[in-house]
Amino acid sequence: MDLHRVLPELRRPMTRAQIRLPRWFVRIAVRLLRVPTSDVVRVRTARTGSTSVRVYEPMGPRSGAGLLWIHGGGLLFGDAKQDEALCLSTAERLGLVIVSANYRFAPEHPFPAAHEDVQRAWRWFLDHAEALGVDPRRIAVGGESAGAGLAAALVQRLHDDGGFQPRGQWLFAPMLDDRTAARRELDAEKHFVWDNARNREGWSGYLGTAPGAETGPEYAVPARRTDLSGLPPAFITWGDIELFAAEDHAYAAALGAAGVPVTADIVDGAPHGFENWAKDTPAARALVERAQDWLRATLHD
Repeated sequence: MDLHRVLPELRRPMTRAQIRLPRWFVRIAVRLLRVPTSDVVRVRTARTGSTSVRVYEPMGPRSGAGLLWIHGGGLLFGDAKQDEALCLSTAERLGLVIVSANYRFAPEHPFPAAHEDVQRAWRWFLDHAEALGVDPRRIAVGGESAGAGLAAALVQRLHDDGGFQPRGQWLFAPMLDDRTAARRELDAEKHFVWDNARNREGWSGYLGTAPGAETGPEYAVPARRTDLSGLPPAFITWGDIELFAAEDHAYAAALGAAGVPVTADIVDGAPHGFENWAKDTPAARALVERAQDWLRATLHD
């Protein structure tokens, strides 16, 4: 892919995001990240079963709403800590309590492991909502990349299971469709930051088989669901030059066709996940602010 297609302010930070490291190294490095701190948001960890959650509690006024957040990492690696800046900013600006879920990784733990882990985090949030000062009817589910795909699948599962439903789904560059990974012609595009070879590795490990099969396990691949009616309003954002652009556009359109209110925010010249690895750029700050404004309006009592 031609570098000139990338928004100029994103080119320099992208060079760091482009570095390819072994999966085992990334898993260790992410967990050792030095994270920002806040004087107005208390951060703690809790356990639910074999997994952990990171809890962000504003020390000032609270809105009574909450967000279950799910980090990215291609289904292969990652940690709740990697989104510390976004979670702190959102908790502070919107007065939200945020529960950020960790989960098991492929290929060691294929589907449904990660799906079950984030579902467990949702139940933990509901069980502790009263103590956290959160109305269980005012919790959104969100995530980035693979985490956004897990969020979309969780929303589908919760719809089918009944009970308390998420108020909205907040999806940043979601990884939604294994059939993209099966399209070998996309390999030649060499998309920045996350390309189709890495995408295939993630989906293959998660599904335990080659991506693109005629059918797959229910809730494993959000884009394969045919009936999207009744799902909560969605904010979906992606970069126009990233690998997931086509599948994200298709999912947003399918949600809209099913009667689900959708806000699609497409950023020109933005590679995958730029709001994370280029979080201090004007483009990233502007996107996060628009997303937070949507979340505030959606969770308004």
